[in-house]
Amino acid sequence: MHSEPFDYLVIGAGPAGLQLGHLLQTAGHTYRILEGGDAPGTFFRTFPRHRTLISSNKVYNGTSDPELNLRMDWNSLLSPDPELLFSRYSKRYFPPADDFVRYLADFAGTLKLDIAYDTRAVRVSRGADDTFTVTDQHGREHHARRLVVATGLTRPNTPHIPGIETAEDYSVVSVDPDEFTNQRVLILGKGNSALETADNLIETAAVIHVAGPHSIRLAWNTHYVGHLRAVNNNFLDTYQLKSQNALLDGDALAIEQDDEGYLVRFSFSRADEVVKELRYDRVIVCTGFRFDASMFDPEVEPELVIDDRFAALTPAYESVNVPGLYFAGTLMQQRDFKKSTGGFIHGFRYAVRALSHILDERHHDQPWPHRAVAPEASALAESVVERVNRSSALWQQFAVIGDLLVTPPGEPARYHEEVPVAYAHESVLAQQGDYFTITLEYGPDHDKVDPFDITVRRVAQNSVGDAFDASYLHPVIRHFRDGELLGIHHMAENLENEWDHPEVHRAPLAAFFARELNTRPVATGR
Repeated sequence: MHSEPFDYLVIGAGPAGLQLGHLLQTAGHTYRILEGGDAPGTFFRTFPRHRTLISSNKVYNGTSDPELNLRMDWNSLLSPDPELLFSRYSKRYFPPADDFVRYLADFAGTLKLDIAYDTRAVRVSRGADDTFTVTDQHGREHHARRLVVATGLTRPNTPHIPGIETAEDYSVVSVDPDEFTNQRVLILGKGNSALETADNLIETAAVIHVAGPHSIRLAWNTHYVGHLRAVNNNFLDTYQLKSQNALLDGDALAIEQDDEGYLVRFSFSRADEVVKELRYDRVIVCTGFRFDASMFDPEVEPELVIDDRFAALTPAYESVNVPGLYFAGTLMQQRDFKKSTGGFIHGFRYAVRALSHILDERHHDQPWPHRAVAPEASALAESVVERVNRSSALWQQFAVIGDLLVTPPGEPARYHEEVPVAYAHESVLAQQGDYFTITLEYGPDHDKVDPFDITVRRVAQNSVGDAFDASYLHPVIRHFRDGELLGIHHMAENLENEWDHPEVHRAPLAAFFARELNTRPVATGR
C-alpha cells in the first residue's frame, strides 16, 4: 500500500471520479478516491427519481468503429477495455438508472481502482507544506499534494420563498402517482426534473401547474441537453390541448401550509405582475442542485459563481483562488454553462481526460501527446478531415474541446488532440508557433433558428468555399498567432456529418491552409 501523501486525492466515486482514477492509475500516479457510500455511483441510486436516464444509449449505428459509436453513447466511460461499454448493460435508448449503477461498479472493480468506501469527506484543510488534508466522518485523515473534487451537485438548489420548507423536495417526494389521485399539484421548476415529475402525475392528478420565472427552453432547439428534453415534454401537450394543466410564468411569493393543503401567492410575469392566491393539495420543489462547499476550511474554500452553485474554474479546471484544487465531472460545466455538454457524462468524460493531460503537463513534466504532420497545406487539411470525421470528443464537447495544430516555422506541424480551447490559448503549446484550433460547432444563432422551418436555408458557402452561415454542427478551423485570431474557415455542414467531399470540403480547407501558412513569419537561421 502506498504511503501518504498521495499525488492526488479524488473526492467522489461517481462517473467522473472513476474516469479520473483510471487515467491517474494508467499514468502511474499515486491516488485514492474517497467515497461516502458503499459502492460507486451513490447519486445514481436515487436520481433520476423515476429511474430512467435521458442520456442516449444508441447501440446500433451501422459501424463497428468504437470511436464513432461513442458519438451515440452518452453513458460509457473511456477505457481500452471493449467490455467496459455501457451498451453491454442495456439496449434501451433511454436506459434504466439501475443498469448504470451496475456498470459503474463493474468499471471500478474490473480496473481495480483504489477507492476507500464509507469515507465521506467532511473537512478539507491545507498545511504549511501546501499538502491537502481531507478528514472523513470517522476522523481519519487523508493527505495529498493535489485535490480533485468530483462530488457533483449534491445540495438542493432551493429558492428563497417564505414557507418553501413546508413543501416536498424532488429528492424525497413519492414517485407513486396513485398518491396524487384527484389532487391539485404545484411543481416549482421548469427543468427536466420538474417536467419528469409532472409527466409521472398526468394520469392521476386533477390539476398540475408547473411554475417558474424563466421561459422553457427545448433541447432540440438550443442543442443544450440540459434544457427540456422531448422525452419529458408530454406535459406541454396537456397544457396546450386543454387538459386542466398549465405552465405558470412568474414567481411564487409565499407558500402557506394549512389544514386544507397549501395556499400559494403567485406573481404572473406575463400578466403585469398580477398576484393571485392559488390553492393546492401538494407543492413539489424541483429546482435543481448546487455544489456543497461546506467541507472546506476558509483558507481553501473555492470562490463560487453562478448564484453560488459552482466553483469558479480556470481554463485548466482549477479553482481560481485555491492552487492545486481541481474539479472533475459535472462541476466542470462552469466553463461552458448551458452552452455545451460539460455537465454530462458524454461531455465531461473528455474534459476529465483533458484534465489528466493538464495534470501531467503541469506537475509531472509530461508534454501533451502529439503526432507530427508535414507542414504542407494538403497534409494539414487531410489530418483535419480525418479527425473531424471520426472524433467523438469534438462531436460531444462541441466548441469547448478541440484539436490543436501547431505550425512552428521550419519544423513539422504538431497535432495535439482534445485540448480545451480556452486552455490552448494560455498553454505552452500555443507558444511554439502559429496554431490552429479545430472544433465542431453550431452556428452563432443556432438556438434562434427553428430547425423544422423549411424556409431556413441550411447550406451557404462563399466564393472560397467557406460555409460562414451554417447553423448546424460543422467543423470550424481558426488560425491564431500569440492569441490573436488571424483567419477562420467553416466547413460546409452535411446531412450525414461526413465532411470529406473533394470539392466541398477538402479543396476549400487546403486552400485556407495555403493562404494562412503564407502569413507566417519566415524561419531564420542562427
